[in-house]
Amino acid sequence: MSNRFDISKPMQVGGQAVLEGVMMRAPGMVATAVRRANGEIVVKKERHLSLGEKYPLFKMPIMRGAVGLIEMMVIGMRTLNFSAEIAMNEQVSGNGVNGTTAKSPKENVKLGLTVAFSLVVGVAIFFVTPLLVTTFFFDVSQEAFSFNLIAGFVRISLLLVYLVAISMMKDIKRLFEYHGAEHKAVFAFERGQGLTVEAAAQQTRFHPRCGTSFLLIVMITSILLFSVLDTLLINWLGQLTILTRMLTHLPLIPLVGGVSYEFIKASAKRSETLIGRIVVAPGLWLQKITTKEPDETQLEVALVALRCALGEEFAMSSPVNVLALEEMSRN
Repeated sequence: MSNRFDISKPMQVGGQAVLEGVMMRAPGMVATAVRRANGEIVVKKERHLSLGEKYPLFKMPIMRGAVGLIEMMVIGMRTLNFSAEIAMNEQVSGNGVNGTTAKSPKENVKLGLTVAFSLVVGVAIFFVTPLLVTTFFFDVSQEAFSFNLIAGFVRISLLLVYLVAISMMKDIKRLFEYHGAEHKAVFAFERGQGLTVEAAAQQTRFHPRCGTSFLLIVMITSILLFSVLDTLLINWLGQLTILTRMLTHLPLIPLVGGVSYEFIKASAKRSETLIGRIVVAPGLWLQKITTKEPDETQLEVALVALRCALGEEFAMSSPVNVLALEEMSRN
């Protein structure tokens, strides 16, 4: 394994399932591997310098989680676009598939608008809707903890309904299989058991640092933080309206994400202890929906992506076409 990485430390690598593939991120590099219909694996490599590496301010606790969440959304959207183009055998000029790396200003604007729209929709569904439901259907507006406990229950219920609903879709089930492959590949790296299909196949598909677990922690954290905030506001203003809650809760979503990141980072270090296993258990249960057992071909794709992100040599049974995009990421 490269000297750049210490497998004894968690959060060295991470990833995301994409259409017919996996994106892996390691310090300094992002690699996305996608399998074509003909069996070939196409890999897009990009050097990436995070904002935390550029500016020390963004490496501070809480701040690093909030900034990292936005960064991963941008990277995730870009890699999903790339995987869609490969999976559908589209050769789009200027996206790296034909050997070029430059993106037009129009493409960058489109990506920015997509990320912004996704954020707005996510906030509307999982943060605004629970506030509205709790305000209009429960008479607890001036009870800080009761209000946020009910709103949190509504928020988690919406998440569960959403995940169960999309898991029934054939394409999403395949995506969840690649999600499982991503977890198994990361576990093989973190446990130092070798980046081979055989080693990865022996790993569990449930990982304590999964984005699914992170979402659940965000929702639980929001109950606690917003309860404290509402208590202070009620003592100050006398009463709270739905408008006041929206104006005070929504701007603090990045803070909730930052606190949740620190929590999942700490729990990852202690996931093998009794207390750690209890803490991460709900997130692992939720992954029974969002991950499925992958086959060997899917594990192979995940391992190719991870090896490329780590800068390691590899030899796989499938032909691999690496698009070495060495430009620095704009993020």
